[in-house]
Parts: sequence; C-alpha cells; structure tokens
Amino acid sequence: MKIMKKLFLIIILIIAANVGFAQVTLGPMIGFSTSKLSIDKNDIKSDLKNSFQFGAFVRIGRNIYVQPEINFLTQGSVFKSPGLVGGLSPFEQEVDLKTIRIPLLVGVKVFNKKVVNVRIFGGPSASIIADKKIKTTSGTGWISPIEDANIEDLILNIQLGAGVDVLMFTLDVKYNIGLNKVIEDVEIDGNKVKFDSKSSGFNVTLGWKIF
Repeated sequence: MKIMKKLFLIIILIIAANVGFAQVTLGPMIGFSTSKLSIDKNDIKSDLKNSFQFGAFVRIGRNIYVQPEINFLTQGSVFKSPGLVGGLSPFEQEVDLKTIRIPLLVGVKVFNKKVVNVRIFGGPSASIIADKKIKTTSGTGWISPIEDANIEDLILNIQLGAGVDVLMFTLDVKYNIGLNKVIEDVEIDGNKVKFDSKSSGFNVTLGWKIF
C-alpha cells in the first residue's frame, strides 16, 4: 500500500538523521491485547478476542525518537450468525491468527524529567500471520463458511498511542487502526458474502529498559 511505503520511508529517514548521535534504549516487553475483525453486516456479529503478547523494543532518540518493535501475539475474532436474520444458515467460528507484529513508531516526549516522562507516538505496523486456526461450533444445520484460504497472510495497521516512563520501566497504550482487508469475501449458502474485515483493537504493554 502506498501510504505504508511513504510512512516507512519517512521513519527510515528520521532514523538515518539521528542514528549517529542518538540515545539508544532497548529491552523486553510484555502486554495484553484485544483485537476484532470488523464486519458491516447486521446478520453476522463479530466479538473481541483477547491475548497476551511478548516481544522487544528499541528506542532511538531523546525528545523525538523512533521505536521499532517485534511482538508475538494472537489476533482474530469470533463470528456468529444465528440464522434468524437475512436468511443465512447459522454458524459460529472463532478465528485465531498467531502473528508476528512489527511496528515502526515515531514519538515525542511531551513531558520529560529525569525520573519520569510522558510520550505520544504513532506509526505503521505490519503483522505476519504465522499460523491460522479456525474453531467451528457444530450443530444441526450449522455451516462452516470461513476457511484458511479466505484469510490474508498480512495485517496492516496504523498504531496511535501514549506512554509513560518511570525509571527503567516503560508503559504504552496503543490503538490499532486496520488498513487492509484480512477477510474479504466468504461463500455462504452458495452466495458470495462481503466480509471486508479489518483488524482493530488495543494493546497495553510494559517494557523494561535494560540498556
């Protein structure tokens, strides 16, 4: 996508301008995430999926900084159709996507003291889907419309958030805005149904600056 390419190029230029003299911090991080694959159809519901995550970050810069990360987490959603509205057959499927998420964030410290600072940040994020699992609830007359082939192998997001550092600990809260369709079309009862599902959700992470 063109917007992702432009964002990555801008961030790389910022890194190149600062890498020679910037402060560098790195460390592990753990957290909790919620995700949802949206769907704009009244007869199909999509529920949140919760997951723990772990990974690592590098922060380059002082008041203005660049922060690449790598995180391992599960994304997805639970799709439900009771089969009572719109004439669709009933189904319930839980989509589990084991992903490797790689954000590239640019941030600024809006309050910066020796012991504590407050930050705001944003940037692009790409999630590589390493494994797909679909759990299907069975019942009389129930169907299983969503298959592995319906799911893309890459999730693209914009992340926006805020954080606070206290001593060696760093806490971030992020909101993920979906850019691409993770599930586009699904065949239900012989008809092509547009899911147009984009992945969105929140992340809360706690990091430890070991360097």
